[in-house]
Amino acid sequence: MQTGWIGLGKLGAPMARHLARHLVAEGHSLLALDRDPGRLAAVPGAEAAGLDRVAACRVAACRVVITSLPDDASLGAVALGTEGLLARMTRDGVLVETSTVSPQTSAALREAADARGVLYLAAPVSGSTATAEAAALTLFCSGPEAALERARPLLSTFARAIHAVGEAEEARFLKLAINHFVGSTAQIAAEALTLARKGGVAWETILAVLGSSVAASPLVAYKLDPLRRRDFAPAFSIAQMLKDMSLAVAAGEAAGVAMPVAALVRDLYAEQDGTDLRDLDFFAALLAAERRAGLGEPA
Repeated sequence: MQTGWIGLGKLGAPMARHLARHLVAEGHSLLALDRDPGRLAAVPGAEAAGLDRVAACRVAACRVVITSLPDDASLGAVALGTEGLLARMTRDGVLVETSTVSPQTSAALREAADARGVLYLAAPVSGSTATAEAAALTLFCSGPEAALERARPLLSTFARAIHAVGEAEEARFLKLAINHFVGSTAQIAAEALTLARKGGVAWETILAVLGSSVAASPLVAYKLDPLRRRDFAPAFSIAQMLKDMSLAVAAGEAAGVAMPVAALVRDLYAEQDGTDLRDLDFFAALLAAERRAGLGEPA
């Protein structure tokens, strides 16, 4: 029995790697597809499907197909239309979509899946490259219960927690809400920590107090060591957070929810995206705040 996988990016590759290891141990296989064939080497045990029409048909024939794609446009191009994944999948197949995309695109996939007799599960992942490597991601899932039950043994190979949150696009709204919290936290932290530095507080003291204060959280705790080392290697980049904050603002507008804070945070990321910070971790918002305040690296 084969499982299909489409998309082997920063999160998709480690997720697929965990799944492939499990499937091979169970005597099954993972059929993987990516527009960059070189990425397939990062998933030992997976069978490369290639990039042609035959390969697309082979993946679509799998009983369960999991996608991990960068944005709405990529997902629509892969899954929708007369030549798309959903048009090729077999009736009663399961499509699990793990990307962070808009509720509108997800609803379009659900409609196409229903018309085809495919079970569609929106299952956006929450976590970083580090949690993906550790098989400790969190999944928010919405769709038919039967789809989740069939997919759960596969998803549990790379997810620490799987939350069933509804039957339609609830998972998409929840993922964007969580990312709003996370993205906004980084901008608030950048401004607050810069204020403390400008007031003469030593960097080590700032971080020590922050880690033991009421402002501490799992996110802050996770970022303390990189901040201490001034390491902004991207677990999730400024550019990626700009995309997600833009999705959150758009989702709020479509749902009739005022999002003034999200809009401000989005605009801050848009400003930073136009600089050399674009491909650094989203907590590099701190560097932007320090530059505005005329601060260099701490002593």
